[in-house]
Amino acid sequence: LALAGLLVGTGVLYLWALGRSGWANTFYSAAVQAGTKSWKAMFFGSSDSANFITIDKPPAALWVMDISARLFGVNSWSILVPEALEGVAAVGILYATVRRWFGPPAGLLAGAVLAVTPVAALMFRFNNPDALLVLLLTGAAYAMVRALEAGRTRWLVLASTLVGFGFLTKMLQALLVVPAFALVYLIAAPNPIRRRIGQLLVAGGALVAASLWWVVAVELIPAGSRPYIGGSQDNSIWNLMFGYNGFGRLTGNEPGSVGGGGGGVGATGSRWGLTGLFRMFNSEFGGQASWLIPAALILLLVGLLVTWRAPLVDRTRAALLLWGGWLGVTAVVFSFGRGIIHPYYTVALAPAVGALVGVGSAALWARRSGWMARAGLASALGVTAIWAYVLLRRTPTWHPWLATVVLIAGLALSALLLAWGHLPSRVSLAVAVAAVTIGLAGPASYTLATVTTAHAGAIPSAGPAVAGGFGGGPPGGFAGGAGGPGGAGGRFAGGSPGGAAGGLLNGSSPTAALTSLLKQGSANYTWVAAAVGSNTAAGYQLATSSPVMAIGGFNGTDPSPTLAEFQRYVAEGQIHYFIGGGRGGGGLGGPSGATGGTASQISAWVTSHFSSQTVGGVTVYDLTQAPTAS
Repeated sequence: LALAGLLVGTGVLYLWALGRSGWANTFYSAAVQAGTKSWKAMFFGSSDSANFITIDKPPAALWVMDISARLFGVNSWSILVPEALEGVAAVGILYATVRRWFGPPAGLLAGAVLAVTPVAALMFRFNNPDALLVLLLTGAAYAMVRALEAGRTRWLVLASTLVGFGFLTKMLQALLVVPAFALVYLIAAPNPIRRRIGQLLVAGGALVAASLWWVVAVELIPAGSRPYIGGSQDNSIWNLMFGYNGFGRLTGNEPGSVGGGGGGVGATGSRWGLTGLFRMFNSEFGGQASWLIPAALILLLVGLLVTWRAPLVDRTRAALLLWGGWLGVTAVVFSFGRGIIHPYYTVALAPAVGALVGVGSAALWARRSGWMARAGLASALGVTAIWAYVLLRRTPTWHPWLATVVLIAGLALSALLLAWGHLPSRVSLAVAVAAVTIGLAGPASYTLATVTTAHAGAIPSAGPAVAGGFGGGPPGGFAGGAGGPGGAGGRFAGGSPGGAAGGLLNGSSPTAALTSLLKQGSANYTWVAAAVGSNTAAGYQLATSSPVMAIGGFNGTDPSPTLAEFQRYVAEGQIHYFIGGGRGGGGLGGPSGATGGTASQISAWVTSHFSSQTVGGVTVYDLTQAPTAS
C-alpha cells in the first residue's frame, strides 16, 4: 500500500495540469512532429520531416515520444505524458533497487527523495532527453544490484545495455556512472577475480554495441541520403559525440556552441558560470537538486566507516560505493565542466542522492545503539535543516515562515536523534517519521512551486525565482525559471522572450495571419519556410504542421546549408519563404558574432535579393518571387 501510495502520488505530481506547459521545449516537440510524419525523420531524429538537419542529440528520447504522438496525435499531452510516466517508473525502480537489500522503508525513502527533488519534477514534466536518461541509468543500477547478488553475467550485460541506450539518449553523460559500476563489481561480486574481469570485458562489449549501433548505421549511410548531423561542424556523429556533446563540455572548447569555441572565462569559470567544488550549491544550481546532497555525503561517509571491517562482498558497503560513485563522478564533472552545463542536468544526481539517503539511513538505523550511527543520522538531519534554511532564504519573499520552521524543527529533531538510545521505541519511531518529513519539506515545497508553474524554452528552472540565479538573474544574464522575469522557463540575454520571431532559447509564436500565409500552397514546397536557428523554425513548423528548414541547426552555427546549397534550393523552388529575425549563437550563424557564418551569408543574400513584407510583426521574404539585383 505504501508503494502504491508513492507511485500514485508521484503520478499525480508529475501529471497534474501537465498541458499548461504547451509544447515545452519546441525544439524537441518539432522533432517529434517530424517523426510522426516520416519514419526516416524518426530514425535520425530530424528537426523536420523533409530531413534537412537532425537535433543535436541522439534520438532515443524522441523515439518514445514519437510512438506516443503517432498513437495519440501530436499535442502537448502525447509528448509530455511519456516523460511523466518515465518519472514514475524511475521512482518505482529506485524503490525496488534499494528495497531489495535494505527493506521497504529504505526503498520508500529513496523513492520519495527522487520524486520530490525539484529538478526531477521539472524534467519529468518536460520533453528534454534527461527524463529517459535518468530512467535508463536507474534501471542499470537495478541490474547491477542483481549482478552483484550472484555474479550473473546476464545482469551485468543488461546494466551495460541500458547504459548504452542512455548513450543514445544523451551521449557521454550516460557513461559517468560506468566507473562506479565497474569498480563496485570488481570489488564486491562473489566470483573469483579472473571471472569478474572477464565478465566486465563482456559487459564492456555490450556497452559498446548498445551505444554505437545507431552511430555506425548513420555513418554508413552516405551523407547525401541522410540529414545533416546537427551540432557537428563536419556532418559527422563522431564530431558531435566527442566535441559539442563530449569533451567540449569539460574543456569549454565547443565549436559551433553559443559564442563559438573558446575555452571559458577566467580560471574559475566559464561563459556558463562559475566552476568549482561548490558549483552544485550556488544560486543557479542549489535549489535544483542539492537539498539532500550534504546528508547523502554524511550518510555515505559514516556508512563506510561503520562497514570498514566488513567482508568485501558486504552489501551495505557495495551499495554505498555504487551510489556514492555515481553521485561523486557526476557531481565533479558538472562542477568543473567549463562547457555547456545547465542546472537542469542535476536531475542525473537525484537517483543517487535518494539511494544514499535510503541506504545510509537504513544502515545506520540498524546500528542505532552505537554512538557513531546516531551521530551520523543526527548530523545528516541537522545539516539538511541548515542547508534547507539557506536555500529557502534565497527566496526571502516566498513563504518566509517555512525556512524558520524547517530550521528549528530540524535541529530539535536532530538533538532527539542523538538521544535515540534512551527513547521508547514508539517515540523513536515518531521522531524518525518527523525527521523524514522535515528533511523533505524544503525540496517538496520547491517541487510544488515547480509543478504549478508552466515551463518552456531550452533552459527551464525548478522552484521559485532566486536572486542571482536562473529564477531571477541580473539583467543581461540568464533569467526565467518559475516566476522569473524571463517568464516560465528560461531565456538567453539578447534573445526574443518567446515572441513571434523566436530566439535562441525560445520557440517562435506566429500569429494566425502569419500561420495562414505560411500554409498557403504548402503542399507545393519541400519547406514552407526557412529560418535561422532550430527554435525559431520549430514554432513555425508546429503551427503549420509542415517542414521548416532550420538554417544552422540549434545554435544557428552549423555550416549547413552553405550559401550555394541554399541558392540551389531556392532556384529549384523548394523553399517558399525566408523568415527574418531568427537568432543563432553570437549572431546569424557566425561564432562569437562573426559575420562569416553560413547563416549570416544566407541572411545577407536573401535581404539583398528579395523584397520583404511584415506579417504579424515578423519580416518575411517570398523566395518564389523573382530576385532583385544586388
